[in-house]
Amino acid sequence: QDRRVEQDIYLPPRLSVSMLVALREDPVALAHAIRRPMPFLQDKYARRGTDFHNWIEKHLKADTLFDEADMDYADPIESDEKLETLMTKWLSSHWADKDPYRIEVPFETTVAGVLLRGRIDAVYKDGDQYTVVDWKTGRAKSGDDLEVAAIQLAMYRLAYSKLYKVPIEKI
Repeated sequence: QDRRVEQDIYLPPRLSVSMLVALREDPVALAHAIRRPMPFLQDKYARRGTDFHNWIEKHLKADTLFDEADMDYADPIESDEKLETLMTKWLSSHWADKDPYRIEVPFETTVAGVLLRGRIDAVYKDGDQYTVVDWKTGRAKSGDDLEVAAIQLAMYRLAYSKLYKVPIEKI
């Protein structure tokens, strides 16, 4: 017999986009995390994602006026073959040859009375069309996982549209 007691969980007035995705993925787990926050220990997969994002950002900013010494990037903790493979694949992809229109775009937007916060990894512009990008380092998504992941990009589209007054159908 299931002895769980269902209780109403009230969402905070501010959520990150990651929390919104977690709400769709596992509302009970999110409710427990909100009710009793625990420290988050970064595992090697999260660290790899952070290192990869930092590397791409550094690569994309290489042609800016900033000197590398001006950039504050975390160095990888240790050698990581998977990270090296991800970097090599990215450099051989069509993304490596594109110039981003914007990088690391922070936003806050209100949806249904809830303030959502996030950061768009990159935005590319082609004529009057925009592409919002979130770099991923995990396995390819499919099925329900893809539907859950799509929430993040949908929020990025909405936020970018509101922030820069771009019609959402152009994003």
